[in-house]
Amino acid sequence: MSLKGKHVLFFAGPLYEDLELWYPKIRLEEEGAAATVAGLGERTYQGKRGYPVTVDTDVDQVDAGRFDALVIPGGFAPDQLRRYDKVLQITREIYRAGKPLAFICHAGWVPISAKILKGKRATSVRAIKDDMENAGVIWEDSPVVVDGNLISSRTPADLPHFCRALIAALRQRPQD
Repeated sequence: MSLKGKHVLFFAGPLYEDLELWYPKIRLEEEGAAATVAGLGERTYQGKRGYPVTVDTDVDQVDAGRFDALVIPGGFAPDQLRRYDKVLQITREIYRAGKPLAFICHAGWVPISAKILKGKRATSVRAIKDDMENAGVIWEDSPVVVDGNLISSRTPADLPHFCRALIAALRQRPQD
């Protein structure tokens, strides 16, 4: 229960990558963290592989100051998420507050659109490598890349590395 008292926000949208939401959510809850899933207005979303998630709240209701970290799963959802000003605002607020901001696979599109990645080291699924580099990212082909409070991974195969880095970052961060 090393993360008791920590609150982590997850974004969800249509066709999110099932494992990239559920694996970190369950791992963080096992460590004692509370997880909140925020969506784009619908109550339930189907994952790419068919597993549904029921959201706890809408992104429009989220106060970034209440959370200790943000996790953005990949799949097709990030392409929708990055079109919402409130999603980008929350992403920037979490980043600027120095709180862990973790993204995996296609989720790099959200911090790209939030304009916070220029000059930062990160990784992603190879399919958006050009997008990342065009946004000024120093792209690395690694299971996990940590640059300050940014934590990124490539695919579901990297989830053990991704979760270990996220948990370590949350443990290091003092309680707000």
